[in-house]
Amino acid sequence: MDINTTRKLNNGVEIPLLGFGTLRSKDNEETVNAVRWAIEAGYRHIDTAGAYGNEKSVGLGIIQSGIDRKKLFVTTKLRLEDMGPGEQMKGFENSLKLLQLDYVDLYLIHWPMEGKTLDSWKVLEDIYKSGRARAIGVCNFTERHFTELFRHSKIKPAVDQVELHPHLSLQPLMAYCTEMGIAYEAWSPLGGDGGKLLDDAVLKKIAEKHRKSVAQVILRWDLQKGIITIPKSIHQDRIIANANLYDFELSAIDMKAINDLDHDPRRFGRDPNPMPL
Repeated sequence: MDINTTRKLNNGVEIPLLGFGTLRSKDNEETVNAVRWAIEAGYRHIDTAGAYGNEKSVGLGIIQSGIDRKKLFVTTKLRLEDMGPGEQMKGFENSLKLLQLDYVDLYLIHWPMEGKTLDSWKVLEDIYKSGRARAIGVCNFTERHFTELFRHSKIKPAVDQVELHPHLSLQPLMAYCTEMGIAYEAWSPLGGDGGKLLDDAVLKKIAEKHRKSVAQVILRWDLQKGIITIPKSIHQDRIIANANLYDFELSAIDMKAINDLDHDPRRFGRDPNPMPL
């Protein structure tokens, strides 16, 4: 396994397991530099969203890196504000314009939204058929959301991007996605702003054993479980460190100890479970 390790989505498209997230990165040089540094460090998967308000800077970072577009996997997401009738395609095309791209590799519905998700998914299906998104998927969907979507959809989502970390490992949802052929992807894999995941005593002990940081242990846990993961940082040293995951391996005992940390599941973000489609 190395930084270019990929997994095959249900339509045959390859997605790098390790990506670079840009949640809460500002639409200025902060994000431009972070994206460029990430690409220079070897990341080939860049994740953004219309709701982040930083797609222009993400696009500039890609351009400044000088990388061949075909070597990158770029994800963005449909904003809640763009899920109204006739607005979904405009939202997608605005994302392409800001990113300065002709297509994205993955386009996602960012959150389920009552009365608007099913119609929005039909627009994503049209975008996929047009070739301007190589794969389409969702974020923050539970088993219940998928059951309802499948009653109305023609194309199965390729990805479900959810809050997922050792304090919230979502084992039943992961098992369901595996059975349905949907890849699962972790947002805020390190616990997000204000979280205490990096102070967990079990994770600290494992990190000390491997002479790694807690963040590196968590991300290695993701990779060994086949979880697509998108850590975010605006600091060059941390961006590089978060990709330094391939010179050690967690043992079965380590993996079990981390798996067992969700005995009292804790969310750092919104709970999508009560949200209707």
